[in-house]
This record gives sequence, structure tokens and C-alpha cells, in this order.
Amino acid sequence: MKTRQFSYSTQQGWKNLEEAVLLDSNQTLILAFCAPSFRDNEEVFKKLKEKFPHSSVVGCSTSGEILGLEIHDLSLSLVALKFEQGTFKVAALQIDNSHQSEQIGRQLADQLSAPDLKGIFIFSDGLSTNGSKLVAGINSIISKDIVIAGGLAGDGANFSHTWVLHENKIKSNTIIAVGLYGKSLNITNASRAGWDKFGPERVITKSSGNILFEIDNRPALDLYKEYLGEKSKELPASGLFFPLQIRSSKVDENRLIRTILAINEEQKSITFAGDVPEGHIAQLMKANFERVIEAANEAGEVIKKSNIENSQATSSKLTLAISCVGRRLVLGERAEEELEALMTTLPEKSLLTGFYSYGEIGATLTGGASDLHNQSMTVISLIENLNQTAKGSA
Repeated sequence: MKTRQFSYSTQQGWKNLEEAVLLDSNQTLILAFCAPSFRDNEEVFKKLKEKFPHSSVVGCSTSGEILGLEIHDLSLSLVALKFEQGTFKVAALQIDNSHQSEQIGRQLADQLSAPDLKGIFIFSDGLSTNGSKLVAGINSIISKDIVIAGGLAGDGANFSHTWVLHENKIKSNTIIAVGLYGKSLNITNASRAGWDKFGPERVITKSSGNILFEIDNRPALDLYKEYLGEKSKELPASGLFFPLQIRSSKVDENRLIRTILAINEEQKSITFAGDVPEGHIAQLMKANFERVIEAANEAGEVIKKSNIENSQATSSKLTLAISCVGRRLVLGERAEEELEALMTTLPEKSLLTGFYSYGEIGATLTGGASDLHNQSMTVISLIENLNQTAKGSA
């Protein structure tokens, strides 16, 4: 696999574009992570089409573009991947409302399923999709040994308009899935969060999908406001600093974090970015700067251990970092420190790219089938090793 990282910004124009153009081919996949403002900039995508007529370009809007150790806004962060033996297939479907998420997940999985499938990258509209249901639909078709990873498109901290990039066209209400195939490909993935517990564990007593109505038979919004105090006046934005951790029971070690998307004062309910099932155990979380940064390093260490057999692979190595917008807001000026913590774990010749998202799709702590995460750093490693049969793991 040959790789070239390049970028575009409104201030500096194109950077390293001509070097990347040399990789244009039918075997080339270009990942493009884009500032939301490019929704109204057709010229830059026409340029991509002109320069890469044979390549497949996919990507999404972001809450910040990751380019190496830097976080940018008002830019495109891109990487061209030219596979030597591995292959890929792009599938995309429109989603009209979140209730279709699981069905669309199954349809995408059906389109991409094959004996030599090694992984699926997901880039989805960030507001119209129930990420939990989307992943559940894919998992119902695809073996848990296959890496399913990606993220939900972002729109800064605005939560207004998100979109994906498919066939050099901006599309709203769309989910893109990229299937990766071949014995030469090694795809590994890990997700870590690093938030501290805040208050006791409680039981979700009334919910519907991703809408939480009651905890311990109390209105969910009332309970949240009680804990947040003065910060409750800033909901839902302040909810990014106080996500909800859930697990199926007190003995379940697989904990998932959910981010607030909206509140309903009349219903006293809270809408989260993923499902909050009735009967699950819930606990509020709060930011711990050092632990959030450390979690990025922990995710990288998981990838490092999984890739020991591929450490001598001669081709370039891609590391895709998808981190939650909530982490960026919490860390503020220290946000790049989580990229630095991650970079210390990466092998030589590894390119780091990615974006800040509205939800991360990746492996669970217990190593089971992938799920939707919030407030996590999700790391995906892609290596093409021509010397041996790669082993996919999560």
C-alpha cells in the first residue's frame, strides 16, 4: 500500500497535492475529512475529481480535521491509499429518518459481504442516523471477527448540518460504507474514553431508542439538572462535559458512553447520540483532562500490541483517529495533546489522519462486536503486509 497525505485550506490552498496525484488509479481510495463550510464550495471537489479521475473519494464533514499532530478548521485533511494486492468497494445509501438505521446497516452489510472481507469503514450523516442501530444492523450480517469502525459526521459544535462526500458530491442524509478485502490487509481497532465517574449508578426505567425519559423513576432531565447545577442552564451544550455511561448490568464490563444531543423541557427527556435501553445501568461522567489524554495513548497501545506481527511490513501504515467533539471542547487548547499521546505508540512510516466526530464506531472494551461510542478516541490501523497473511482483530 502506497500512501500520500495532502490538504487544502482556505488560507494556504493545496499542499502536497501533486505528490498525491501520482497515486491516482482504480486501486486508489481517498479519504477526505472536511470542514462543514465546504458544503458550499463546489470548486474544491471539482479539483479533486479533475486531479483524481480514476480514484474513489469518500469522506465527511467534521468538528475538526486531524492532520498529523495538528487539528485544523476550515480545511480538508486527505490521504490517498493505493492498494497493491488488497481491494475495496464503496456502498452508499440514503437515510430519511433514524428509524431506518438498522435496516440500512443490514443492506450495506449485504452489499459488502464476501469471503475475503477484512473490515468496513463507516462514514455517516451525524444527525439523521442512530449509530447504535446502524452498527447492530451491520453486526447482524457480518461476523464479529470483521473490523467495523468509523464515525458520524460532525458540524463543529453547531449540531445543525452534517454531510458525507461520495463520488465527489456532497450528500446529506447518507451513509457510506467502504469494504476492504484481501489477505494482505491487516486492520486493527480500539476505542478508549478516560472519563471519571460522577454520582452513583442508577437504573434506566423509561426510554425509547436514544431518548431517555426516566432514571430510577425520576424525570431524566430533572436529575441531570440537579447534578449539573448552574451548568444546567447551558444544556444541551454543557452536556458534552457530562456524558452518560451505560452498561447492561452490574456485572457487565462492557461500558459505553453516550453524549447528549438535545433536551425536551416539556417531556423532561434527553436525546442521546446512541441508544439508552431500559433496564441498563447508567452513571454520569465528568471530564478528567489527564485521563482523557491518557485514554488516547491506551487506544494506541492496544493497536501496537495487535500489530507486532506487521511491524516489519514494508508498505506505508495508516492510522485513522476519530475523536469526539466533546473531547475537543473539554480539552480546549490541550486537544492536540491526545494526538501526541497517540503518536508515541505508532510505528515508523505511519500516517496519522482523521476527524472530530458526533459519534465513534469501533471495538468494545471486551473485544466483542463493534458498537457506537461517544466521547471516545477511536483508533483504526490499516497495514498492507505483502509478506504474510494478515490477521484482523479488534
